[in-house]
Amino acid sequence: HEHEFTMQAPVLVMNESVKRETGAAAQLANISAAKAVADIVRTTLGPRSMLKMLLDPMGGIVMTNDGHAILREIDVKHPAAKSMIELSRAQDEEVGDGTTSVIILAGEMLHVAEPLLERKLHPTVITQSFFRALKSALEHAESMSFPVDIADRSSLSKIVSTCVGTKFTTRFGRLLVDLALDAVMTVSREVDGKKEIDIKKYAKVEKIAGGELEHSRVLKGVMINKDVTHPKMRRKIHAPRVILLDCPLEYKKGESQTNVEISKEGDWEALLRAEEDWIKNAVDEILLFKPDVVLTEKGISDLAQHFLVKGGATALRRMKKTDMNRIARACGGTIVHRTSELKESDVGTDCGLFQVEKIGDEYFTFMVDCKNPKACTVLLRGPSKDMLNEVERNLQDAMQVARNVVLEPKLLPGGGAVEMSVASHLRREALAVEGVYKWPFSVVADALEVIPRTLAQNCGADVVRRLTELRAKHATGESTWGINGETGQLADMKELGVWEPFVVKTQSYKTAIEAACMLLRIDDVVAGAKKAGERKSGGGGGGGGQEDEDG
Repeated sequence: HEHEFTMQAPVLVMNESVKRETGAAAQLANISAAKAVADIVRTTLGPRSMLKMLLDPMGGIVMTNDGHAILREIDVKHPAAKSMIELSRAQDEEVGDGTTSVIILAGEMLHVAEPLLERKLHPTVITQSFFRALKSALEHAESMSFPVDIADRSSLSKIVSTCVGTKFTTRFGRLLVDLALDAVMTVSREVDGKKEIDIKKYAKVEKIAGGELEHSRVLKGVMINKDVTHPKMRRKIHAPRVILLDCPLEYKKGESQTNVEISKEGDWEALLRAEEDWIKNAVDEILLFKPDVVLTEKGISDLAQHFLVKGGATALRRMKKTDMNRIARACGGTIVHRTSELKESDVGTDCGLFQVEKIGDEYFTFMVDCKNPKACTVLLRGPSKDMLNEVERNLQDAMQVARNVVLEPKLLPGGGAVEMSVASHLRREALAVEGVYKWPFSVVADALEVIPRTLAQNCGADVVRRLTELRAKHATGESTWGINGETGQLADMKELGVWEPFVVKTQSYKTAIEAACMLLRIDDVVAGAKKAGERKSGGGGGGGGQEDEDG
């Protein structure tokens, strides 16, 4: 009686309300989601790129063409699309540039995998050949790369201007490039033979609306949005002696509540005097070192201010910790935690000028003209806040690129030249690949061509012709030819001077291919939504799918 089982109702393992896509359906859905994300940023690649204007939920506007900034703002429902967005974030954190290329590449990788899946090739086969192609591509890129001399300013500025060239701020040309290079050169320093360039901590970007972009500059020192604490203090000091504290110059209250019983009339005065003396002692310990500027992270009481003014020192209070670190590196001081521990060596003397200026309607303190500062402030001016934000984003990218090159001085040609060269290399290699792996191996080459194709598209050039010409060029081994993003014509990147850092390129290949492989391996997407009744009582289990309130 084996037949009896077949007549029964089908066994339901999952809740009926659960949405479930399996097998090919899931893969195709993932691929189309990834492609949709790639299409969003596709038009922002290259020098002729468009801007995107995004409204965030609060009604603020973001105007940008930085791939990562766009995707950060977009609210995405589909899980596969979410993982695409993670990619650009990884790229942004790792190397800071190439966020748009990564997304486009990953989308294209999945796009070329689609016909393979339709021909019933197994996803693992595809991913295996993708990885083989990646390895081969990286080796080829390595062989194309060539060193750059960091000391040579003009070659560095070419690389950075390639990065800035695809951004909105191109029209200010040299300005942004110089800002980025100055900032990076200032903060780079050698630690135990290794280069350390910490842009985040030591190159602060300060945006002040007003003025024009041409007024932006890299300060040889630090700027803080603060005014002096006491009107009688000096606002301008040449070659100040700077003392940095992180202790309060006001009488401390007890940790817990303290009750003091007073029996005689004089005791109260004695108490007050004790407080005053404590403050006076602290200030005297500082004034021993004849400082011109005293900065503290905590408060300064009125009384302490009075003593400081008498001693001829200018004081700033409640500084940010990060600002203090920057000042310490710029003027060569050490942050001291107790006034009694001050030493002559802690006094910073490298600052050339301390000055408080009024810009717009706020006061800003400048500590500039430092002797070889190891920290700096990039001062950005511009007409509006949106504009400044975009300039800041572009500057971040430019600084990252400069940093990458200084850390690993290897270059690759830009303008899609590397992609074309790698593609023709992979097509040659594919001839030697055996069996079922051959086809997926060779489609990676087609996928890589999306970068030059998109560049040509964004210029409005004749895409098919340009690409055919390019393929011909690369077949004859001219590996530095690519698309001139300005005109859409072919050009030799060597002569155009369009370069990209080796790290950015290789990182974007790795990220794109690995992500594509990950999405291809998914064969089941389950979105579990609980029934209305269960949600209130059941609570804990099984939620968390896309069907939740906010997705």
